[in-house]
Amino acid sequence: MALLPSESPAVTVREVDLSGVVPAVTSSTGAIVGDFNWGPANKPILIGNEAELTSQFGSPTLVVDSDNTDFLSAAAFLKYSGTLYVTRGLDATATNAVDSDAAGLTNQPGSGESDPIGNLDDWQNSSFVNDINRIVAKYPGLAGNSLSVSICPYSETDAAFGSWAYKSFFDGAPGTSSYVEARSTDSALAHDEIHVAVIDEGGKFTGTPGSVLETWSYLSLATDAKTPDGTNNFALDVLSDKSQYIWASAIDTGRPTNLSASEFLTASVTDNTVRTQSFNGGNQTSGTLSLAEYLVGFDQFEDEDTIQIDFLIAPKMATNNDQTSLVADLVSTAQLRKDCVVVTSPAKESIVNVSDPDQIKTNVVAFANGLPSSSYLIVDNNFLKVYDKYNDEYVFIPAASSTAGLMAAGDFSSAPWYSPAGNRRGQYFGVSSLAWNATKSQRDTLYKAGVNPIVNLPGQGILLFGDKTKLGRPSAFDRINVRRLFLVMERSIKAAAQNVMFEFNDEFTRAEFVNIVEPFLREIKGRRGITDFRVVCDETNNTANVIDNNQFIADIFVKPARSINYVTLSFVAVRTGVDFEEVVGLV
Repeated sequence: MALLPSESPAVTVREVDLSGVVPAVTSSTGAIVGDFNWGPANKPILIGNEAELTSQFGSPTLVVDSDNTDFLSAAAFLKYSGTLYVTRGLDATATNAVDSDAAGLTNQPGSGESDPIGNLDDWQNSSFVNDINRIVAKYPGLAGNSLSVSICPYSETDAAFGSWAYKSFFDGAPGTSSYVEARSTDSALAHDEIHVAVIDEGGKFTGTPGSVLETWSYLSLATDAKTPDGTNNFALDVLSDKSQYIWASAIDTGRPTNLSASEFLTASVTDNTVRTQSFNGGNQTSGTLSLAEYLVGFDQFEDEDTIQIDFLIAPKMATNNDQTSLVADLVSTAQLRKDCVVVTSPAKESIVNVSDPDQIKTNVVAFANGLPSSSYLIVDNNFLKVYDKYNDEYVFIPAASSTAGLMAAGDFSSAPWYSPAGNRRGQYFGVSSLAWNATKSQRDTLYKAGVNPIVNLPGQGILLFGDKTKLGRPSAFDRINVRRLFLVMERSIKAAAQNVMFEFNDEFTRAEFVNIVEPFLREIKGRRGITDFRVVCDETNNTANVIDNNQFIADIFVKPARSINYVTLSFVAVRTGVDFEEVVGLV
């Protein structure tokens, strides 16, 4: 085979791409599991602000006397950053509300031998997909009992539509779709269309009972029905795929809902009346998620290749033992991923409603001492008193989500390798007071135990006053800024190293990699993240044996910048006639 691209004289254009760079990466995405009143369960949902949080997981007002701590913790993080993965956990009491025709059946979702339907995968794998006359609330919980569905089919002279309470929300009466009409030989049998209204009968979602939440017009009962633009118009598919409130496996209108258009045309009509069905049977007891159920939710964040996160935020647990067990599991996840940190506060029972400050200190130190020693763990010491606007009351929430938020906000204002503590970057937002304001001596004890104090200093506000990780030995990685510096560098350079895969381990490839990495490290150095660096990727570490084993090695040495934790100011008085050069350096 000829090496030249042409057998005769010719000009050939060839492109070689040597423009690779270390990509920019995000470093401010949180992850939390919580007890919510509505929304998809056991599935991470990316939330950008509190309005989205309310839309996806329901307002705390959906359920009377619900525990709002997890919701308010998630909302607190979103005050600092616009990227938070939220997973809703389900407890053993969780059931989906169902339409009144099906209520009381032993196989109601979440009761008997069936599992609750918490997300699309649950629905597609559920036996309810094939149930007759079954409409199910989209998600488990008491909020689903507020729903009702009203269905208006075709009727002669549009009698059903004319008396329908919701006809004003539709342009006209249902009849025959263009798809079925094109296949019909008998127009008397071709009336396949229905209108559907989803109602907030109990007023939980809107605050006004009887409000219309959704309307679906001119849906078809034929399984293969299409709209004129070719999209699916089969009623069950449209409702299940697009409704925010219901799944539908079948609709009782007197016509079958499992027939194609050609089969549908031969089916007889037995009923042409409006069907309005209230929902009931939905349940989830607020504030009862167990440790195991929280851990099931956090399992969704174990794979670094499928979901990118920077903070695993530990929610409030009922006891110190549960809090310790939860944090230990999250730390194992973080250490396995090597691209995120865990942020936690002590259990509520250790701080809130404990009157003796020294007892609080003892409780917090005992909690900290029971945690794993890891640079991937960050511990604070407090609960924050915040205003719950949904219930017009002040409540205490763990500081962990706000502490993670401070780090996320610091990424935008400075960089991940800056300390999140102090006056410049450590100011908490939306906090009225602390459950405990530690004294200087108490802060000393906490810091020695690897706990970062949160303090309310007169004239300065509520501040994070420490930047330690929970690493139990002296190391550069016992500071938050160094740990997060390495997380960013490792994630970015790892992404750049993907371009080395399947190339030749020769001088050209190694030089190309070094030329990509060094400018990235120079930029971090210029932004005060490191004081010096060196990249070694040559024949000294890529020996013949390494090359023969299809490996590629690069050693990246960096000197991380260190945050100031201790300031000493020496004021020295000298005689008038003394030259300063004589005494400088002697004190």
